[in-house]
Amino acid sequence: MIVGVGIDVVDVARFVATLHRVPSLLERLFTPEEREMPETSLAARFAAKEAIAKALGAPPGMSWQDATVRRVAGAQPVVEVTGTVQARADELGVSRFHLSISHDAGIASAVVVAERD
Repeated sequence: MIVGVGIDVVDVARFVATLHRVPSLLERLFTPEEREMPETSLAARFAAKEAIAKALGAPPGMSWQDATVRRVAGAQPVVEVTGTVQARADELGVSRFHLSISHDAGIASAVVVAERD
């Protein structure tokens, strides 16, 4: 059963300019593993985290650090949640996330479906 759907779109150039202007955002928004990725991938992951929050009803107090988007060779990316994001997912009975991300022509986008058994 679908619990929620989230979508987000990010202007890559604007996002990258913001990261350069406010370097502390890198540590606030991304896990150590994610920080090693190219800027276009960071924009896509930011869109994914926004989409995850929307799929969970965007409650206040969720930490950006509590959602990680992992690459899987030859497969779609995987969403891993901990802490505040896991707590909200548990509250809603979410057992899995389906994620599609893309970045092309200066735009990064993500769609998330939160599902429970």
